[in-house]
Amino acid sequence: MKTWILTAVLLVGFNVFAQHEGRGDRQRLTAEQRTELQVKKLTLELDLNDSQKANVQKLFLDKNKKVETAMAEHKQNREAGQKLTDDQKFEMKSKMLDEEITTKAEMKKILTKDQYEKWEKMRAEKKNKFEKRSKKYQKGNKR
Repeated sequence: MKTWILTAVLLVGFNVFAQHEGRGDRQRLTAEQRTELQVKKLTLELDLNDSQKANVQKLFLDKNKKVETAMAEHKQNREAGQKLTDDQKFEMKSKMLDEEITTKAEMKKILTKDQYEKWEKMRAEKKNKFEKRSKKYQKGNKR
């Protein structure tokens, strides 16, 4: 009987350890690496030419660097125990929406009409997928 209990405890312990092992060790990509992957993915999906690739890469690199600095600032504030006020949250959301409007306008200039429509459709699908995952997470049904 003791052997069965010991075996069950060990199996549960190994299982818990195996599930949490890879989560914290994941390496973050730099802004340049994320940009390169995004541009390659868009090139495959939208068949971008060389000038479009260069323009999209510049746009996404600027955007990714801004996100990186904002995330670093947010992390510092969180570690310092500072919480955002309602005005700061509003300002942050407003700034994010302004960035999104700017990105859409720039992409509209860079892409052809068909490419832009396909890009918009891809973004909508990605947003829906994210919202579904977010709802599952909020309900406690992770994965």
